[in-house]
Amino acid sequence: MSKTPRPRPPSRRSPAARAAELDDWRDETLARLRSAILAGDPDSIEEVKWRKPSNPDGVPVWSHAGIICVGNVLKSAVRLTFPHGAELDDPAKLFNTRLDSRTVRAIDVHEGERIRSSDLRKLVREAVRVNLKRTR
Repeated sequence: MSKTPRPRPPSRRSPAARAAELDDWRDETLARLRSAILAGDPDSIEEVKWRKPSNPDGVPVWSHAGIICVGNVLKSAVRLTFPHGAELDDPAKLFNTRLDSRTVRAIDVHEGERIRSSDLRKLVREAVRVNLKRTR
């Protein structure tokens, strides 16, 4: 009598977290960043967007009155891109790439680097504030 495989329970991870399952430092880094983003705005909507043949898993996106940030897993970094980053106050100087853009700012986190969760939570709240202001 052969055993039928048991169905796997649904993942407890969000669609956004599952989009970047890599089983290396980048997956762990994205999970930490995700926790800080959700703590910064518990009302944010988390989803995966822009699935395509070259990237079937898509990319994680967090929104509240517009996109807060997008998570991209690169070869040597995990990048959080804030579409309206140029409008955000960033006293902790988290933005470290896309600094020459008129609108976008991003944070690249490389292997072994950490950013303070409290600073990212503040930046997320600032992004929500700007999104809400833009919708009025």
